[in-house]
Amino acid sequence: MCDTGKVAELAQIADKVAKTPGQKTIAQYACQGLAFNGQPPNTTLAITVVEAESNEALAATQYPMGLAGISTWAVPVLEIPVGRVVTAEKKYRK
Repeated sequence: MCDTGKVAELAQIADKVAKTPGQKTIAQYACQGLAFNGQPPNTTLAITVVEAESNEALAATQYPMGLAGISTWAVPVLEIPVGRVVTAEKKYRK
């Protein structure tokens, strides 16, 4: 998330860090409106879905953005096949 005035800089950094070893970019999205209540006006929110091999690979992506004043969040997610939620829940309960 960053001030809209930084979008050009964000684009350059995003293209550069997309080639970081140890991670693979799956998808990128740009929110075309206020993504959540309380988001400051003139703020751009971008979402990138990546597969990272390690925390170090993820940090190598986030650190350059932080230096540029861009707020980033890393949120771990678990892919669960459609129709297999009960099976996945039992697997991870053990």
